[in-house]
Amino acid sequence: MTTDVTIIGAGLGGLTLARVLHLHGIPATVYEAEPSPAARSQGGMLDIHDYNGQLALEAADLMDEFRGLILEGRQAMRILDPDGTVLFDKADDGTGGRPEVQRGELRQILLDSLPAGTVRWGHKVRSTRTLGEGRHEVSFADGSTVVTGLLIGADGAWSRVRPLLSTAAPEYVGKSVVETYLFDADTRHPAAAKAVGGGSMIVPTPGREIFAHRERGDTLHAYVGLSEPQDWFAAIDFTDVAAATTRIAQEFDGWAPELTALITDGDIAPVLRPLYALPAGHRWDRVPGVTLLGDAAHLSAPNGEGANLAMLDGAELGKALAAHPGDIEAALTGYEQAMFPRSARTATLFEGAEAHGTDSGHTTAHDLIAAFTRHEQSR
Repeated sequence: MTTDVTIIGAGLGGLTLARVLHLHGIPATVYEAEPSPAARSQGGMLDIHDYNGQLALEAADLMDEFRGLILEGRQAMRILDPDGTVLFDKADDGTGGRPEVQRGELRQILLDSLPAGTVRWGHKVRSTRTLGEGRHEVSFADGSTVVTGLLIGADGAWSRVRPLLSTAAPEYVGKSVVETYLFDADTRHPAAAKAVGGGSMIVPTPGREIFAHRERGDTLHAYVGLSEPQDWFAAIDFTDVAAATTRIAQEFDGWAPELTALITDGDIAPVLRPLYALPAGHRWDRVPGVTLLGDAAHLSAPNGEGANLAMLDGAELGKALAAHPGDIEAALTGYEQAMFPRSARTATLFEGAEAHGTDSGHTTAHDLIAAFTRHEQSR
């Protein structure tokens, strides 16, 4: 394959693609807006599934490195009532097929697997345009440009590559989460630590829920979900930590103190994260020389599948390009024809009770337990 490959975005999907291409002797350049690998936190825990994310890591020949990152016991899952009653408690017996790792550590093994210079840091895309005959130009904020015969948008929710293929844009799903961290939890926040347990915990109610998991280093990481319009959140001053924390906690009045402690006892300022999604079943007509993967292609509200799907997209696209070295369009067509229905199926996997409680706001504990049971039975 002689065409230059340009990947926009050094997230898990873009890096998996670059790694699989490298294994097949196909060079690629990854352009990333962040100035360095350590420029910002890479988020918390990821459960990497045996039916998508792990398949991608196998294609990338990184399973041994991945196994070295697994945090034992973190597949444990419990569902609680707001009064703290445990309704569902599944221990990590090692057979769950979704071991947990830290996102930043997973990204690092992908970065370490690539030749030096593959990722060009500090390249924020300003615009993209079609030049014809399958070639595209990418303009960066620093004034530089690159012209490429194969452009892949792995640049997430607000992709600058997507407009070359689709007019779709992410829309607010009617819900946001407030993110908190509690450090040294077993000693400093023992009641909350006991409630969360050894892995993940969800307390779902219509319009309000708390999802938390235990990370490396005795850290509890919580997502406090509220189904409210964006104007509701705009009325809260998140720069005033005490006032914002008090306002969010008011929405959980009457909940068990060990649960509300995940809101009130945070060791960092609470972070507001509005949730967005592309239209269900998002797809596009084939455009020569360009495609998308991961959230750029099929952003949905968090359901535990986003990172896994992005990695599988990257691996499958890399394999398709390697299998069609003289016919990029055949590779892209085959990749998209498989990717569209795969992402649509996954979006409905937890329909009515999504894995992180981020559905339309009507999830109950019964719904969530039923969804987990269906998922386990389907594996």
